[in-house]
Amino acid sequence: MGVFKFFVSSLLLLVVVNGVLPRAESKTYWGDIQVLKQLKDGVEPNSVSPGSCLSSWDFTVDPCDSLFSERFTCGFRCDGVVSGLSRVTEVSLDSAGYAGSLYSTSWDLPYLQALDLSNNFFSGWIPGSLSNLTRLTRLGLSRNAFSGEIPASIGSLSSLEELYLDNNNLQGSIPTGFNGLVSLKRLEIQSNNISGEFPELGSLKNLYFLDASNNAISGYLPTTLSPSLVQISMRNNMIEGTIPQSLKDLSFLQVLDLSHNKLAGSVPYFLFNHQSLQQLTLAFNSFDSLQSPSNLGTQSELIAVDLSNNELQGWLPPFLPLMPKLSALSLENNKLSGMIPAQYALKAVLPGSGISPFARLLLGGNYLFGPIPGPLLVLKPDTANVSLADNCLIRCPLRFFFCQGADQKSLMECNSFGPVIP
Repeated sequence: MGVFKFFVSSLLLLVVVNGVLPRAESKTYWGDIQVLKQLKDGVEPNSVSPGSCLSSWDFTVDPCDSLFSERFTCGFRCDGVVSGLSRVTEVSLDSAGYAGSLYSTSWDLPYLQALDLSNNFFSGWIPGSLSNLTRLTRLGLSRNAFSGEIPASIGSLSSLEELYLDNNNLQGSIPTGFNGLVSLKRLEIQSNNISGEFPELGSLKNLYFLDASNNAISGYLPTTLSPSLVQISMRNNMIEGTIPQSLKDLSFLQVLDLSHNKLAGSVPYFLFNHQSLQQLTLAFNSFDSLQSPSNLGTQSELIAVDLSNNELQGWLPPFLPLMPKLSALSLENNKLSGMIPAQYALKAVLPGSGISPFARLLLGGNYLFGPIPGPLLVLKPDTANVSLADNCLIRCPLRFFFCQGADQKSLMECNSFGPVIP
């Protein structure tokens, strides 16, 4: 009888050791394992190539305990954050061409800080359940095939610092709920089919980078933007109206690209004496004039200005060559007339001490008349990119490199625009 009791007790102990103890020693929280399984199950098996991160996910072993082994080579990170258990804090898949949907995943990963599925072929709508990731600081879904609207629930991710939704097939408008992204520093939604007006996002006090280019955004530019913005890129949309005065208060702004839109009126003076602006691109709009800054641009930080393909009229602005750091200027394909001021030629050839020379000076496609300024006649092709083609200049033979590219306009065409003699 004693032997039998000893046998039963030993058997029970063996059951405990083999059944309960491994679960007690499990390194990964069971709920996190379920989400990782759901993510892999949502991926089309034929898109999981050998050697990719997902091909190594083998749930017969503990994920966090086996990370960087042969069974879990990559794709996520674990940290011990609660009661000795490891929690998944990052999911970053490789660019292996994964296809599938994110809708079968619950995204119940309360400790996840980064989710990056960029450069793959995930499709379908972006699930609103991503709002479960309350500690998320980085969300990268760039260069996939997501469609539908941006879920408004993303606006509840108050810890999010970086949001990458660019290069997808997203439609609809930008949710006004994005005002809830109070920690956001970088927003990239370029190259989608987003439409509607751009919302006022003045509550995003930490936002320093905004790219909404290559969409179908319409309406006017927002009047309230983050004071921390360093770069604004909204090119190739359908934005109309004028440039708001509030941009002059963005004291950290270095890059402003609003090209390929429907903006009109005057280019405001404050862009030419802005305390930090270095690159200004307003090409392919309908601006008809430039406002002259009070200091004639002598305090400007601008390095590159592109105002080509607008409706600019009048004579070449005298203040532009006075900008000490300006080295690239394009005024091509406008309706500018008059003679070329000597300051433009001198800045290209002999700019003076502490003044950056014109490395690029594009004045072609206007109605400029008169002789070529003397200093330009000694300019060598390898010293600067200068174009005076397609104007009304006299004696601009093709042997001068800056006259090449197109013939000068005919006398009839020049006279139809205005007299070619000042």
